[in-house]
Amino acid sequence: MSKMFKISLPDGSVREMPEGSTPADVAAAIGPGLAKAALAARVNGEVRDIMRPFEGDTDLALITSRDEKDALELVRHDYAHVLAEAVQILFPGTQITFGPATDDGFYYDFAPAPGRGPFTEEDLPAIEQAMRDVIARDEPLIREVWQREDVRDFFRRTGESFKAEWVMELPEGEPITMYRSGRGDNAWMDLCRGPHLASTGKLDPQAFKLTRVSGAYWRGDPKNPMLSRIYGTAWLNKKQLNEHLIRIEEAAKRDHRKLGREMDLFHLQEEAHGSIFWHPQGFVVWRQLEAYMRRAIDSAGYEEVKTPQIMDARQWEQSGHWGKYRENMFVIPDEVPNTEDEGPVITGEGQWMALKPMNCPAHVLIFRQGIKSYRDLPLRLYENGCCHRNEPHGALHGLMRVRQFTQDDAHIFCREDQIVQEVQAFCRLADRIYRDFGFKYSIKLALRPDKRFGSDADWDKAENELRDAVVAAGLATEEYGWEELPGEGAFYAPKLEWHLTDAIGRTWQVGTIQSDRVLPERLDASYVGEDGERHRPVMLHRAIFGSYERFIGILIEHYAGKFPLWLAPTQAVVATIVSDADGYAREVTEKLKAAGLRVEADLRNEKINYKVREHSLKKVPLLLVVGKREAEEGTVAIRRLGSDEHQKVMGLDEAIAAFVAEATPPDLG
Repeated sequence: MSKMFKISLPDGSVREMPEGSTPADVAAAIGPGLAKAALAARVNGEVRDIMRPFEGDTDLALITSRDEKDALELVRHDYAHVLAEAVQILFPGTQITFGPATDDGFYYDFAPAPGRGPFTEEDLPAIEQAMRDVIARDEPLIREVWQREDVRDFFRRTGESFKAEWVMELPEGEPITMYRSGRGDNAWMDLCRGPHLASTGKLDPQAFKLTRVSGAYWRGDPKNPMLSRIYGTAWLNKKQLNEHLIRIEEAAKRDHRKLGREMDLFHLQEEAHGSIFWHPQGFVVWRQLEAYMRRAIDSAGYEEVKTPQIMDARQWEQSGHWGKYRENMFVIPDEVPNTEDEGPVITGEGQWMALKPMNCPAHVLIFRQGIKSYRDLPLRLYENGCCHRNEPHGALHGLMRVRQFTQDDAHIFCREDQIVQEVQAFCRLADRIYRDFGFKYSIKLALRPDKRFGSDADWDKAENELRDAVVAAGLATEEYGWEELPGEGAFYAPKLEWHLTDAIGRTWQVGTIQSDRVLPERLDASYVGEDGERHRPVMLHRAIFGSYERFIGILIEHYAGKFPLWLAPTQAVVATIVSDADGYAREVTEKLKAAGLRVEADLRNEKINYKVREHSLKKVPLLLVVGKREAEEGTVAIRRLGSDEHQKVMGLDEAIAAFVAEATPPDLG
């Protein structure tokens, strides 16, 4: 008699299945609809192939397309494998390396056959068709467990030197899985942890698209061979793909680099890689955000500080950042004059200085000045702190990834009993600010990474405090996308992350708050408690914009350059139809300026339609058109950016009052 396993399902029911049964058998026993829809299985919490046999009594949840996150990761992984198989069918001699799923699709890295150049975008249509052929053949994807040496020997025989190298670096004793696509001698094989769908036919042949080709070094090391990386986007069905392609098209129109040029906000150039040249128009936006944030932090009880750009390397060693961030820090020698007039020499002690990549150690040094009492806490120190990180040239991207940036950074030094209350207050502040800018958001809790400072007990406390604060604030709900992310915390602290959703559905990780017991210990920060003894404060690292540069880039794309009136660099342009109205246009302009609005006059001898197009391209929210009639009647004809309505005529005083009210920042309205 075969052994029976108890399979516990999410609804609380239990089914007994014979040894050798699979999740697919359970799905079939429940009903043919589920058998067809089931893509994979969560077995005791682990996502597995639906055809992998049970190993004992099991908690089972079947994964269908309704479980979108899991389903998308599965199909994207499978599309990557189908891509690799298709490329090797089309281009014999090509070697395969790695092919992971990404946030919107997949990629695979290839070493082209000897004598063949890198892949190009001209190759993509033929590869797409070969992928559809593989999908149409509905080849079974079969999991096999091999010995490391057998995998190495197999790849050596088949000329796959990259895979043969990689498999021998996997930990000894770890199960090595190979996946076979198809059956018989012509089956295609790849080294992969899995899981996979039951067969290639489970993929929708119309739900993917190859998008681009780039170069990538083997294992990310410039000393290694250059590979060809083919990217694709993949979804559960054609409708999702089409929606994504429309988003991509819309994102291209909203690209902050393109709009930044058109609106004359900023520029970048080689003389300062990764740093921004802010033009007057762009810096208006910066100043409005800075003033807004200062009002927010003033009302929330923060004290603003300013700390040095350059600090001794020993400070970074003591804080722990030197070992973690050294390669991304700009380091300079600390030089002193040579008394023998032979040029500068480097001192032997503390000889290296570094541009700060973050503000936190400097804020600890401010906290340490003078004796702090428990009555002084919480102490909230805020800084618009300019930082530098030596990002690789290839990683730089407009305002989104830079080398010089300014954080809206603050550190709250508090007692243990104040942590939950302070995190709650920060949650309320972040909620108000993000809503002022029209963002919805989700909150994630990033938990301890494998490599970290601090004891497990301290990490337990810190994680629970953040979790408790979000629960107390009523934000740990499905509405706010609450999720816990194992292993994604900083090396010194867990953190809450705010993920904003923009106008076209993209998400941006922006705000954070971290509960840190490590840095106060490493930098010897303390306060005198009620008992007269020294105690360590807990340090809450927090930011809302993240950095001004990146947040402005996000805003440009979120608003498609059409800033709300309070943020717009130029809020209105007074444009004449005829030169006879020039005097009145100047009068209107001066009255608007006197009311506190940012206004320009366009008195050029150009047709009004030309002026309208030009200022629309620059995303000016209000165009006030004036001619003889408006001058005689004391009115303005108002055209709003992006409005299909005909222009509206208003009396000048009435219009000014309306514009002033509309241009009031949301926190002052």
